[in-house]
Amino acid sequence: MIKIDKKKDGFYQFILKSDNGNTLLKSVSFSTENELDNTLKDIKALKNTNGKFFERRTNTDGKFLVELKNSKGKIIGSSGLYSSEAGMENGILNISNSIDLAIK
Repeated sequence: MIKIDKKKDGFYQFILKSDNGNTLLKSVSFSTENELDNTLKDIKALKNTNGKFFERRTNTDGKFLVELKNSKGKIIGSSGLYSSEAGMENGILNISNSIDLAIK
């Protein structure tokens, strides 16, 4: 499920949630709704790229996270933190599956 929010500053953000309501990924802010819509279309086109648009990272506390990039290489969203690399890889699968289901 994708939830689209218009924030108090007038910017837009999407939040990708699992079926049970857990937040999987939060996007960066977009200045217009059109920019957000175009990004969502771009994400759907990434479906068959075998995860090459997921950048795996470790923060300073040793926690793992994933950043999603668009087709131009710009970071468009970040996951929550994972305590293990295996958890992060599972998170990537969940994000990919949720994108496939949520974006028509």
